[in-house]
Amino acid sequence: MYAICRIGGRQLRVRPDEILRVPRLHAAEGESVDVKEILMVSDDKGVRFGSPHLEGRVVARVIGHGRAEKVIVYKKIRRADYRRKRGHRQQFTTVKIESIEA
Repeated sequence: MYAICRIGGRQLRVRPDEILRVPRLHAAEGESVDVKEILMVSDDKGVRFGSPHLEGRVVARVIGHGRAEKVIVYKKIRRADYRRKRGHRQQFTTVKIESIEA
């Protein structure tokens, strides 16, 4: 059984007992998060699509928060004495999918 749902603006394929990194969620560690935007479910009954969403929820538990590796953004225009160097670290939340109820 798996589902495709929207978490933090991204569409992810989730399965029960799977651990995922998703964009930063505003929830404390150990807290349960309900995802209501289920786009598709595949189980023993077959494949069901929502238009736009299916009824039900995906229950996920927050394991922790973190920051990804640094990405360097470097811009240069030759012969114009223009150089800009910036760094960025994306924040993420690690979640464990507990159940799919659809």
